[in-house]
Amino acid sequence: MNDNLWNYVPTAGHTRDDDLSGYRVEATDGHIGKVDKHSNDVGSQYLVIDTGVWIFGKEVMLPAGTVSRVDHEERTVHVSRTKDEIKASPEFDKDRHLGDPAYRDQLGGYYGSGH
Repeated sequence: MNDNLWNYVPTAGHTRDDDLSGYRVEATDGHIGKVDKHSNDVGSQYLVIDTGVWIFGKEVMLPAGTVSRVDHEERTVHVSRTKDEIKASPEFDKDRHLGDPAYRDQLGGYYGSGH
């Protein structure tokens, strides 16, 4: 697994103190939801996206390495995945996302495999 997937790319426009809660999230092919929560912990950065009615209220967790650009003026996060790739991602598990390395490996395997 690529550990860089769990860090924002330097060109994304994100800084450690940014609060992205409530930002719109745009996939490469359109709007997918809003940031519900996020982590700025180096090496373990991620976004939890509330997809609303788009996929029946599902929440998804995206590693920070999928973020291509943060537009603070528009309060929008752009990710380098399509809506279908995100929709097909492993189910977000609110009980496992913080302390379970196997869960993180599962997500990293999915997003790091070129989906």
